[in-house]
Amino acid sequence: MSSPERWATFDCYGTLVDWNAGVREQLERVIGGDGERLLERYHHHEPGIQAERPGESYREVMALALERVAADEGKEVPADERDALGRSLPGWNVFPEVPAALGELRERGGRLVILSNTDRDFIEASMEAIGVPFELAIVASEIGSYKPAHGHWEAFFERTGADRAKHVHVAASLFHDIAPARELGLTCVWINRLGERADSEPDAELPDLAGLPQVLDSMPSSRRSSP
Repeated sequence: MSSPERWATFDCYGTLVDWNAGVREQLERVIGGDGERLLERYHHHEPGIQAERPGESYREVMALALERVAADEGKEVPADERDALGRSLPGWNVFPEVPAALGELRERGGRLVILSNTDRDFIEASMEAIGVPFELAIVASEIGSYKPAHGHWEAFFERTGADRAKHVHVAASLFHDIAPARELGLTCVWINRLGERADSEPDAELPDLAGLPQVLDSMPSSRRSSP
């Protein structure tokens, strides 16, 4: 990223912060049972709620998803635990290689932005935990749109005037990020932390962010100049 005009946008939860571990811990604590099964059910419910209620706060989305997972298990969430996920999110762990990798990107002239399906207070807490400055963060609850809808990218280009040919999107979720970024003709890097297989290949694939600065130095321009 030798050019100071090169922009990199990032998903946060699952890419920079360990979303799965944070959610699983609370599901096990509040509902009980097999954490992997509960997490799979949560993965099923959350995108549906986001599609149903694109203007809803992420705190409420998480609370509703928690209730639906509990209902799948024949249980109810106690009233004082309904916000368990929202209360815990600011303490979710940053992946260990993330601060150094993002710091190196900035040193190389990269301009960093977060595009997140979350709320302002959550993303501010997570950016503080990451400890590396970002140009800005665009969150779902402020634009009335949850990825995989294209609203985050539309807001990003509108607010920054970034050159699509000098932009790359970096994310772990094929559904929420990589697929829509490809629909928009954007260069994208898939952070495949879970050893998954992609139906449609991204421009580059990494197991974590450790090698990202070197990869972005060699990345091609976006596949086309406009979506």
